[in-house]
Amino acid sequence: MDLGSFAGSVGCFDSAGDLIGLDDMKDAPFRVEFAPRVHRLPPYLFGRINNLLYQKRRSGQDVIDLGMGNPSDPPDPLVIEKLSEAASDVSNHGYSKANGILNLRRELTSKYLRKYGVRLDPESEAIVCLGSKEGFSHMLLSLIGAGDTAIIPAPFFPVHMYGVILASGNVVALDVADTDRYLSNIAYTCEHFYPRPKLLIINYPHNPSTVTVEPEFYVEVVKLAKRYGLMVISDFAYADVAYDGYIPPSFLSAPGAKDVGVEFTTMSKGYNMAGWRVGFCAGNSEMVRGLATIKGYYDYGMFQAIQIAAIVALRDTEATVEKQSRIYQGRRDVLLEGLRRLGWEAPTPRAGMFVWAKIPEPWASQMNSIDFAMMLLEKGNVAVSPGGGFGPSGEGYLRMSLVENEARLRQAVRHIAACLDKTAAASLQPV
Repeated sequence: MDLGSFAGSVGCFDSAGDLIGLDDMKDAPFRVEFAPRVHRLPPYLFGRINNLLYQKRRSGQDVIDLGMGNPSDPPDPLVIEKLSEAASDVSNHGYSKANGILNLRRELTSKYLRKYGVRLDPESEAIVCLGSKEGFSHMLLSLIGAGDTAIIPAPFFPVHMYGVILASGNVVALDVADTDRYLSNIAYTCEHFYPRPKLLIINYPHNPSTVTVEPEFYVEVVKLAKRYGLMVISDFAYADVAYDGYIPPSFLSAPGAKDVGVEFTTMSKGYNMAGWRVGFCAGNSEMVRGLATIKGYYDYGMFQAIQIAAIVALRDTEATVEKQSRIYQGRRDVLLEGLRRLGWEAPTPRAGMFVWAKIPEPWASQMNSIDFAMMLLEKGNVAVSPGGGFGPSGEGYLRMSLVENEARLRQAVRHIAACLDKTAAASLQPV
């Protein structure tokens, strides 16, 4: 083809290199081409369970849902009243600041000082997020690019893994079961991995395994971060849900923590405000500034009436938050007692909204965690989260949330026992 004929042609080239004209293309099926980052995401491992759960409930069956950690209790009435009042004020319905109103950031920093002894500048070291998950994901977009590597906990909460992947980064997942070994493995990875990891993501109280740490752990994390040039993100989602007198420590309380990292917190758990989507990021001012830059392009900030109600929640409902922890502790004890009566193994969590239970024999040898969870849902009408959905190191376990009341949890244990007895009996029948 000469240049004249090429200039007069409109179309594209096929796989053989021949030009296809528009007339040839008009009957071709339209195809959506996703970005490469989407193709790096695996099939959603909870999809089968969620679909069956939906179908069962749509058909009128009573399913006890211990899968998602979605609080079933309401916020303090004072907070709801403040939301209603603020929503009635016409001045609160315009665009709000992307980094949150100053008084809410001040209330957050006051809580850090009161509870953890940490001083933060509300102007430069704190920012409001549309839930901590949004803030976490956008923070990764500001820090991670193609070729960068982040160290994450294993088993992992999905956004810890796939937030990095969606930011075009790579992941090294290290098991958190043994705290000392975990710290040692971080150092080993930094010394032997090239290019050296850029970011460390930590999550305590840990979701899903419920592992907790003492303040000294974060002192060692800061030392590692400074030694190897690691930025740190602490996911502190379960800061407000703890038992038996345990107080989860803040990463930012460690000396030098603000030099190397930030911490994400949320009002979804202890304050029962999951659907309100109120989260925070606090710590290193440059990292906060990076998040603010991304948010400035992506969103206009949270509805101001919600922010005003969140101020009241932080300032005036601490007693309600403590009461909620006692409610979860009672549910924890009921569920653990029931599971152990069935012969299941599960550690007693000191914090968080979950029980991390080992799948008992002979089931553990016969099926993976997703198939076991599907069996409990199909035959027992109890939904749980399979450990395999949190990565390979979660295989063989189930995560069970504490969002149902004690009576429903006892009912769930009875359903599980009947399901396993029925299934075991069926397997002994001659074929």
